[in-house]
Amino acid sequence: MIPEILMIVAVTAGLGLLIALAGLGTMRLLRERSIGVMLAVVVVVTVMATVGGMTALTLKMIIEGTLRDIVLSVVAVSGLVGLGVATVLSRRVVKASRRLVDAVHAVPASGEFTPPEGLPAELGTIAGSLDQAYRRLRLGHERERALESARRELVSWVSHDLRTPLAGMRAMAEALEDGVVADPETVGRYHRQILLEVDRMSGMVDDLFELSRIHAGTLRLSRDRIGLGDLVADALAGVEELARGKGVRLSGEAGPVVPVQADAAQLSRALRNLVVNAIRHTPGDGAVVVRVSAEDDTACLSVADGCGGIPADDLPRVFDVAFRGETARTPGVDGAGAGLGLAIARGIVEAHEGAIGVVNSGPGCRFEIRLPLSA
Repeated sequence: MIPEILMIVAVTAGLGLLIALAGLGTMRLLRERSIGVMLAVVVVVTVMATVGGMTALTLKMIIEGTLRDIVLSVVAVSGLVGLGVATVLSRRVVKASRRLVDAVHAVPASGEFTPPEGLPAELGTIAGSLDQAYRRLRLGHERERALESARRELVSWVSHDLRTPLAGMRAMAEALEDGVVADPETVGRYHRQILLEVDRMSGMVDDLFELSRIHAGTLRLSRDRIGLGDLVADALAGVEELARGKGVRLSGEAGPVVPVQADAAQLSRALRNLVVNAIRHTPGDGAVVVRVSAEDDTACLSVADGCGGIPADDLPRVFDVAFRGETARTPGVDGAGAGLGLAIARGIVEAHEGAIGVVNSGPGCRFEIRLPLSA
């Protein structure tokens, strides 16, 4: 009895191995075909191995006549049923995959992808991943368009900002060269004006260079543990003359030592840009207040002014490159730059893993810088 069982197992195993090898070879040849074809091959191999094993077992067993015919008929019908189910299943998988492909092909130029419904779990996961990928692409395209628009606007505005003082400097230089202006007082005034315009354009070029480093990701920070109170004192001392000339009162409020890990020079530049912007937009007899505080694990640095508030439509654009909140590009009497100061401040703060924002508050608005508090 045992030798017969071993023989049956050997015959069944050998037949199954041959069918499996044939199936693997077929799948290798069809590896680039439809997933439905590959699924059908898998089912066909499984059914043939089962039918072949059952047939060999039936023929080897002592079953003859009508009983053997019945067993073989049942095995054949089971094999046909398996093949039929495999065919239906493969057609459904192919149909679902084609629906997914059609949905991808139907994506408009705007990048709005609509995942088809009723997909199998695996294809549904792929559809979800495609939806997320298209969303990231849309965000990337929107950011790219915004950057391109900002770049074009910056080039246009900076060209105007450079052309105007250059024209004035050229006129004054020609007047001095031709001797049109001879009295010492006017000559001295022309010289001072030329130097003022040169300084203003030098500052504009420096801002452009700094902004290009920020956008290119090449801004290098030399971080150290510093106190924000000292940073505020230095920044206010640097703009005291500008505030005095405008008639604006400056004050700083700092509590206990608020330490942060930051590049003192770069962070001081960002704070100075905010304070200078506040002084320029605060009327005479107004006040600009700089405060330092700590909230949980965050250091907060705020600059409050008396500008009268910012229109709600302009609040999201305050930190955009070359945004001034006005259409006129003529510099003011204080030599206002090209509107790059706030954009540079945002780049510096974000390079410190911080956040910067603005809200309307009281008689004006309040700019806030938030940085991780140093341990």
